[in-house]
Amino acid sequence: MAQDDNGNSQQEALQTILLEGIKEQRRSRRWRIFFRFAWIGIIIIAIFALRPGHSKDYYSRNLPHAALIKISGTIMPGVSTSAENINKSLNSAFSDENATGILLQINSPGGSPVQAGEVYDNIMRLRKKYPKKKVYAVCTDMCASGAYYIAAAANDVYVDKASLVGSIGVLMNGFGFVDTLKKVGATRRLITAGSEKGFMDPFSPVKESDVKYMHKMLGIIHQQFINSVKKGRGKRLKLDTPLLFSGLVWTGQQAVQIGLADGLGSPTEVARDVIKTKNIVDYTQQQSLFSKFSAKVGAEFADSVTTHLGIPASGLQ
Repeated sequence: MAQDDNGNSQQEALQTILLEGIKEQRRSRRWRIFFRFAWIGIIIIAIFALRPGHSKDYYSRNLPHAALIKISGTIMPGVSTSAENINKSLNSAFSDENATGILLQINSPGGSPVQAGEVYDNIMRLRKKYPKKKVYAVCTDMCASGAYYIAAAANDVYVDKASLVGSIGVLMNGFGFVDTLKKVGATRRLITAGSEKGFMDPFSPVKESDVKYMHKMLGIIHQQFINSVKKGRGKRLKLDTPLLFSGLVWTGQQAVQIGLADGLGSPTEVARDVIKTKNIVDYTQQQSLFSKFSAKVGAEFADSVTTHLGIPASGLQ
């Protein structure tokens, strides 16, 4: 009897072990299936995040409409307001036969003169290619420096009476750490090949020749900016206005008076009253989530480096 009990116990133990093994296999199989689906989900999300984005109106352009392009934030490479993205939006809007007018909604403090110049030139090119389509720049809170550079290429510029407009100037800024090195007892050792390779080094005393050269270079860029504004605005500019190209900003109301703008109006009002349509389709190129994250990290890193090292930064700001 004892042997039977012992045999039954062994059999039950064996059955328990087999059942646990089967359960463990099932659990492992479930986890494998879970992770497979999880990876598939991650891949799908990555594909959608990395693909070029378009607005929700991308497939709704079969009726006459105003083509809206938003320029919001600093104009610079690698972000939604880069020349590449803005020009893609412009090319798409101009080539759409149902777009009866182009609406640039601008809210920007400026940025790279190169990026702004590329957009300006592209607008001028497209205006010649599609002479029946007009471009209307509508400035909201701010349309300064490089942003106004772009606006000047439009057929007409509209503003709010309290908008900040203009700032037609160029700057370069940075920091110097010569006295800081003296205080901590450090000596700068700068070895170069080329007499001007250490140009504007933040740890060396400023040379008068460097300052003169920078003034000359900034003056050239400034004149390019002025020429573009004059070409775009033409006789509407009140050239006898003191400080017109000094870098000062003006209110929207003042901008109309001195010829930097043509009238007051919001994007909706300009679409309805000037372009004569209530249908507005957004052509703004949308950045992928991955691109936004990469651009933000890169911009913050670059800003941190230039701030701490005192590297000069220049732009239409």
